[in-house]
Amino acid sequence: MITLYGMGSPNVVKVYIALEELALPYTVHPVDVFTGKQFDDAFLKLNPNAKVPVIVDSDGPGGKPYTVFESGAILLYLAEKTGKLLPTDTAAKFDAIQWLMTQMSTVGPMFGQYVHFVRFAPAGNDYSKSRYATQVHRVCEVIDRRLGASAYLGGADYSVADIATYPWLRMLPALPGLAAAAGLPNIARWVKSIDERPAVKKALAEVEAVRARTTPFDKAEAATLDKLFGRGQFAAA
Repeated sequence: MITLYGMGSPNVVKVYIALEELALPYTVHPVDVFTGKQFDDAFLKLNPNAKVPVIVDSDGPGGKPYTVFESGAILLYLAEKTGKLLPTDTAAKFDAIQWLMTQMSTVGPMFGQYVHFVRFAPAGNDYSKSRYATQVHRVCEVIDRRLGASAYLGGADYSVADIATYPWLRMLPALPGLAAAAGLPNIARWVKSIDERPAVKKALAEVEAVRARTTPFDKAEAATLDKLFGRGQFAAA
C-alpha cells in the first residue's frame, strides 16, 4: 500500500494520475499546506524540505517501507517499481526523461512564479508578471512544437513525461491575463486526449475530494502565507 501525502496542487495531481494509471492501491493523507501543516515535525521527517507530494511505500525496496519526495522522483520510482510508463529502450527512455526534466526545471517553476506574482504578490510587480508570462509562453511554444512532431512528449507512447506536464498545461485556459492559452493547437489536442483517459478522470475526482478537506489559498491566514512564501518575518533579506 502506498500512502500519498498531499493536497490539490499540480505536483500532487501528477502522482494521483500515476497511481491510478498503474492501478496501485493507495490511501491519501491530506496535508493542509494553507494552514502550515507541511511544517509540522511529523511531516518534516518525511520531507525536510516541507513540500508536497510525498509517498510512503509500505512495500518498498527489499520489502521495507520507503519514503520518496519530489514529484519527478516519485514518478520515476513508480515507473521503475511497476515497469510501466517509461520505455525500456535506452534512447526512448531518455527521450521521456528529458521531457520530464523540462517539466521539473521549466514548466513547473515558470508557471508557479507566474501564478505567485499574479495572485499573491503586492502591487508593483509588473516586471515579474511580464517576465514569467513570457517564460510560460516560451516553454508552451516549445512543447507545442514537440507535440506537433510526436503524439506524446516522450515519443509514440504515453509516459511519466505526459503525466508530469499535463496538470500544469490543462490550467492554461484558466490562468488570468495569459495569452499563452491561444494558438497552441497541439497542446490542446494532447490535453483533450489525456482528459479522456479513465485513470485521469478518476484521479481528478480524487483530487477534488481532497480539496474539499483542505483549506483553499484564499482562506489562508496572512502569517501562514508569509511562512509559506518566505516573506515578512520569514524573509532572508
